[in-house]
Amino acid sequence: MTDDESRALAWETLDGRVAYTCPGFDVRHEDVRLPDGTETDFDYLSEPEAVVVLPFTPAGDVVVIDEWRQAVRRVNRGLPVGTVEPGDESLAAAARRELREETGYEAERVAPLVTVEPANGVADSVHHYFVAHGCERAAGQELDFDESIRPTTMEYGTLREAVRDGDVRDGRAVLAVLYYETFGADG
Repeated sequence: MTDDESRALAWETLDGRVAYTCPGFDVRHEDVRLPDGTETDFDYLSEPEAVVVLPFTPAGDVVVIDEWRQAVRRVNRGLPVGTVEPGDESLAAAARRELREETGYEAERVAPLVTVEPANGVADSVHHYFVAHGCERAAGQELDFDESIRPTTMEYGTLREAVRDGDVRDGRAVLAVLYYETFGADG
């Protein structure tokens, strides 16, 4: 798509403000003008960039987490995920930190997998996916006040089957496994 074609579809932001804020995200309200001149409003969830880690142990198992998810009122099996913080020197450093905080595991090496905008119709979220290799337990978890997480390991094939069968419903975990299966990762 050319720059002119993109500009023809662009909305003009006339005004904007945070309508609601809480730990982890804001809801933004914006007044906008559509390409045909119509003025309307638009609300979306705004949150910091995040990292998602697909961590492999030296034996080839995957470190997964079981975490309570209040919005769906159940425990979800997923992967370590967390916000990129100002002190993180790089996205890879953020991935290493989140893996350590949520699971107590440390990675020998990490490699980028893919970056996506998981819900760009309703959120400005950006998720950076990494594959971590050589992950071994090194410490205890360092959970945030609002996290209920239990780390465990499982065979990669079992995780892949759980994704296939719909037993893993966390979209970030599903995308990580499917992308890894389809395209692999450096490292």
